[in-house]
Amino acid sequence: MVGKFERNKDTVQELTESAANHVGKIAVIIAGAVRDVTREIGDWVSDGIEMREAAKKAREDSPVGKVINGEFENR
Repeated sequence: MVGKFERNKDTVQELTESAANHVGKIAVIIAGAVRDVTREIGDWVSDGIEMREAAKKAREDSPVGKVINGEFENR
């Protein structure tokens, strides 16, 4: 026969184990979410850098002069 003290000890032990298990699962979920958000932000910044570099190359490839009266002039 189990006494009152041991029953209470078992209840507290089960409750503590259950809480630790759930807190661990929640921590894994949060860590995964932080990892995924960080990855998306990094990819977004990389896209911005690539677009900026492409715009710079496009500016460098554009003609410098203007066509005035059918003649190409560098000014």
